[in-house]
Amino acid sequence: MGPCGALGLGLLLGAVFGTAAELHTLRYISTAMTDPGPGQPWFVDVGYVDGELFTHYNSTARRAVSRTEWIAANTDQQYWDSETETSQRSGQIDRDDLGTLQRRYNQTGGSHTVQPMYGCDILEDGTIRGYRQDAYDGRDFIAFDKGTMTLTAAVPEAVPTKRKWEEGDYAEGLKQYLEETCVEWLRRYVEYGKAELGRRERPEVRVWGKEADGILTLSCRAHGFYPRPIAVSWLKDGRCGARTPSRGGIVPNGDGTYHTWVTTDAQPGDGDKYQCRVEHASLPQPGLYSWEPPQPNLVPIVAGVAVAIVAIAIVVGVGFIIYRRHAGKKGKGYNIAPDREGGSSSSSTGSNPAI
Repeated sequence: MGPCGALGLGLLLGAVFGTAAELHTLRYISTAMTDPGPGQPWFVDVGYVDGELFTHYNSTARRAVSRTEWIAANTDQQYWDSETETSQRSGQIDRDDLGTLQRRYNQTGGSHTVQPMYGCDILEDGTIRGYRQDAYDGRDFIAFDKGTMTLTAAVPEAVPTKRKWEEGDYAEGLKQYLEETCVEWLRRYVEYGKAELGRRERPEVRVWGKEADGILTLSCRAHGFYPRPIAVSWLKDGRCGARTPSRGGIVPNGDGTYHTWVTTDAQPGDGDKYQCRVEHASLPQPGLYSWEPPQPNLVPIVAGVAVAIVAIAIVVGVGFIIYRRHAGKKGKGYNIAPDREGGSSSSSTGSNPAI
């Protein structure tokens, strides 16, 4: 993990895809909605291995389907029938939960969502971690800590759920699932998809700056990396502490890789004090990237001067040619008269003024 921490995404989503310290992850996330919108399913259930979507179910199709070739090639119809039944049960539970939570929050209408997430991790040191977290209307609701066997209610409305789960054997059964069944399937999935999941794609990192209203905003963008976990942070004078007012999520690209970005604000003229630090499984060591202010482009200036000189030369040359022709014509049309003493005078022509 980077010295300034990994790229976080909040309590629920931050644990979904993890950090650079995780070797393999398995996550299941379901979303139930009271008002999904016209033509949209009210329930969606998805599974991820190492951040890769491998299974998908929704209430419209009512069938769990494969989203990767490696899972389809290593499973049979019995497996998908079982996955479908599990998702259908989850959908019914989540629909009931929506009604229960609306009553607890004294809500009589509107659009509401409930999102359970559970799964397990295998860390680089072999340690096993497990999660169960639930959100309501996009906010943390309740979370289970496998290590301490404790349930944490994030809001007062979650206290009845905490008591209900503690009174039964739910926590013990969940702990067993996360430590045994979940880890067993995670290892199996990783073996199925080792050719795909084991690949490493280095991030392409670009750093740029923009000054406005007396503030220099530095942006660092990592693009085209795989696997998904990555740690991106800003250093100031080689140390943590740089402000990071905004950061993007880890977003998939169309080619199966990912991209993300972070920004920090600095004083104008301090850009050389900052570095973007990127840690990823594809890099033998963390990469440090600095912003290089653009240098003034002298080419247009030099080209402009050259064009001006050529234009002046052309004007002068054309003027000289016209003058020569005009002078030649004057010499042929008039005879120079002798002066009183029989000589010639430069002023005696009368028709050409003195220069």
